[in-house]
Amino acid sequence: MSANVTVRGSDDVTASEPAAAVEATGTAAEAASGQVPEPVGRDRTVAVVGTGTMGQGIAQVALVAGHPVRLYDSAPGRAEEAVAALTARLDRLVEKGRLDAPAREAAIGRLHAAGDLAELADAALVVEAIVELLPVKQRLFADLEKVVGDDTVLATNTSSLSVTAIAGGLRLPGRFVGLHFFNPAPLLPLVEVVSGFATDPDVATRAYATVKGWGKTPVRCADTPGFIVNRVARPFYAEALRVFEEGAADPATIDAALRECGGFRMGPFELTDLIGQDVNEAVTRSVWESFHQDPKFTPSLAQRRLVESGRLGRKTGHGWFSYADGVERPAPHTAAPAEAPKRIVVQGDLGPAEPLIGLVEEAGITVRRKRGEGHIVLPGGGRLMLADGDSSFEFFPEEIVYFDLALDYARASRMVLSTGRRTAPETLAEAVGLFQALGKQVSVIGDVPGMIVARTVAMLADLAADAVDRGVATAEDVDTAMRLGVNYPAGPLEWAEKLGHRRVCDLLRGLHERYPTGRYGPSQAVARRCADADAEDAR
Repeated sequence: MSANVTVRGSDDVTASEPAAAVEATGTAAEAASGQVPEPVGRDRTVAVVGTGTMGQGIAQVALVAGHPVRLYDSAPGRAEEAVAALTARLDRLVEKGRLDAPAREAAIGRLHAAGDLAELADAALVVEAIVELLPVKQRLFADLEKVVGDDTVLATNTSSLSVTAIAGGLRLPGRFVGLHFFNPAPLLPLVEVVSGFATDPDVATRAYATVKGWGKTPVRCADTPGFIVNRVARPFYAEALRVFEEGAADPATIDAALRECGGFRMGPFELTDLIGQDVNEAVTRSVWESFHQDPKFTPSLAQRRLVESGRLGRKTGHGWFSYADGVERPAPHTAAPAEAPKRIVVQGDLGPAEPLIGLVEEAGITVRRKRGEGHIVLPGGGRLMLADGDSSFEFFPEEIVYFDLALDYARASRMVLSTGRRTAPETLAEAVGLFQALGKQVSVIGDVPGMIVARTVAMLADLAADAVDRGVATAEDVDTAMRLGVNYPAGPLEWAEKLGHRRVCDLLRGLHERYPTGRYGPSQAVARRCADADAEDAR
């Protein structure tokens, strides 16, 4: 099961695109030579080993796409139970008008339970979705190799183990590939097609074309810890946990900041409660250990304590939040109403926050522009600045109020401010009143470098750029994976382009100066992009 779970509805799914709608895949050279590997034909059997939630979901996708499907599980009776469950799902599709009765009958006729691995002998593709234990998976595929033909594609749905390691003992490791679906498989479009060290490129292309023909959006990925999504997504959880551990904000406020200011679908605390704290923490720890304890992936002590306490989230009734009947979710910190300033001075260009100026003028507040380094001067003389890697107390005796990065300042319903203890209450009140005049709710957090959204986006951009430069995936596939796999409002590389690579790099360098552990040091990928941007500006 993927550690990143996004619920979009029931387990129903509409029929996939017909085979004729599948676009050609593969490299330009392959296309020119007419040697693009074709997808697995709809008349060929797809076998699924493992009949839990993920196995059933993958089987449903292949079945609705038109394949004969065989289900196998080592536990007696489980395959038959899965067939019954899938039949019930098809019935619901018919009830909702998403599948007609003849198609339902045809699909049921193509669905069979297998009592032994030998019954999978004619499968063109076998997808494994069993327990995440390397020796168990290795034994399964060794047994499968004795049964299936040499041209059968073998695939694992692992989300945390090495595809290369699973295939290491196989006689024909070139026909082995990772197909990482996201849960629930019938609903979520993304599939990471993972090439192990020995995977034949034609096999990866055939697997890519097959899942694309099933109506999915595949992305290509090299075999690296966490693949794309589980590797790049770590800062979304980690930075929120760091802000919480520093005492700068509570979970409800951090969630609200990332939802209502950053544009993310869910906050990290509510999302990990949904995923399961044990599952999310285990993936983080696995990626960290796989990268030889790289500080960029260091797990959270606060989350470890939550897991140790048995508060695993929704499934146990308590995680960061309580899910007991009648218990209300804690509300985010929201500042009391304050009087809006009548005028402000904008010094220089506010960069990604420049759209705020039009909103301020629309609110009837007078704006005067002057040259400067990019900040707002409040009537009392305090400065309002977009989050960077600094803390406000470093500017004493100047009074600084930071505001966080927003995906879209016009659409954001909440703004987040931070300031130090030495900033006068009157200065903070002017900043609060300014954003309230724009129709925003305002949360005030502690004086933490990079605030919440800004440091999260910078770290996501850093890991995404690093993955691209290391050949894990293309920039397009990384952004696609993060948008579709975990519902990010924008791909991290797309967002970095909008912010400017210099701003991302400077923010990371500022954080690195204040937390000199290596966690925030800009990757060479980000540093190169920053240098390229500087060179372009100098022309």
